[in-house]
Formats: sequence, C-alpha cells, structure tokens
Amino acid sequence: MALNARLDHRNPLVFDTHELGRRPGALQRLTRTVDAPKDFGIKGVIGVPEGAPVKLELRLESVMEGVLVTGTARAGAEGECVRCLEPLQLDVEADFQEMFSYPDADDRGRAIAEPGDDAEDDEDRLFLEDGLFDLEPVLRDAVVLALPMQPVCQEDCPGLCAECGARLADDPDHHHDAVDIRWAALQGLADTMKDGEKDEMSGAEPGVDEKQEK
Repeated sequence: MALNARLDHRNPLVFDTHELGRRPGALQRLTRTVDAPKDFGIKGVIGVPEGAPVKLELRLESVMEGVLVTGTARAGAEGECVRCLEPLQLDVEADFQEMFSYPDADDRGRAIAEPGDDAEDDEDRLFLEDGLFDLEPVLRDAVVLALPMQPVCQEDCPGLCAECGARLADDPDHHHDAVDIRWAALQGLADTMKDGEKDEMSGAEPGVDEKQEK
C-alpha cells in the first residue's frame, strides 16, 4: 500500500505518536470527542449525522513494526425503521484494532508472513507518516460493521398494513374483512340481477297492476 497522503495534524481524526517514540511496549491512552464526518454510516439506511459528537477511547501501543491502535467509538445514529418507515435513533458502539506500520517496518524485524500472503498483506497495511496516522478509514469500517443493516424501531415492530399502509403499532386491532373472490363474483352477479329487476319494475306500463287486481 502506498504511504498516506500528507496528513494534517489539525484534523481531529489525525493522531500524533511522537510521544511514544520507537520504544516497544510504550503505551498511551487518549480520550477525544470529534465531529462525525460526512456519510458516516450505511448510506440511505442508517448513520451518524454529520457533525454529531463521536466519543473515542484509544490505546496506542508501540511495537516493533509500528503502533497498534485499539479503541472504542460511541455515537448516536439516526435512520428509518425498515418495517414501519418511522424515524428512529439508536446508540452505536464500535470496537476496532489496527496496526499502523512504520514506513521502514520491513527493515525493523517485521514478522515473516506465510508464503503467498505478502502481496495481500501489503495491500491492507496502513502506515504512519511522520509519526502521524489517520483514524478515519478505520473508524468508518468499524461503525458500518456495528450498525444494523435492517434497523427497526423495536424488535417486535409489526410494520404496516399490506392493504392500506396503516401503521399497525398504532392500532393493534386493525384489520380488513377478508372476502373470498369467488363469493365476491357471485355477489356482484346478484347485485346486477337485482338492479335489472328494479329497472323492469320502473319501466312497467301504468295501470297494469290495477287491471291484474281486477
């Protein structure tokens, strides 16, 4: 993997490891609250709103190859229930761990990988740049994995009525009378016959009934 582009130490998701030095075993614990970046979640489904607070708890450990970063992110996510389509909010907690390698890690006693694994490992590796690392890509992956692919407002959400679209949670007794389509056809035929009889009665000649009575 190519080295990261120039990192800006003013970016709240860029961290400085100079305090650790290159002393294997050195530890540093950090707590930081940052604003959520744009498109932070599963697009069109659920995510953390841009600018919302994201609380980070990090543990930075210096090792031979680089800096091992272990942490937890906590934030509030917003989305839409897939069953009833109502807005919902939920708390998300994402754990992550990532190694940020020194650019010269191979020259510093990097662990020997299994045969054939070098190319794949190199593609996935992240590097330190001038002692800095960008946590955003790692954080994005962790949050996406922690979010539900099909969020619901509550586990037993009954959803919407298939007939009229009414929200069933608002009216537990909501229902529609089921009509057998075969009986419906007969009922329609009967209604047609009744209408025809009415038309015949209304079209009878005046005085016919009177003559019949006599």
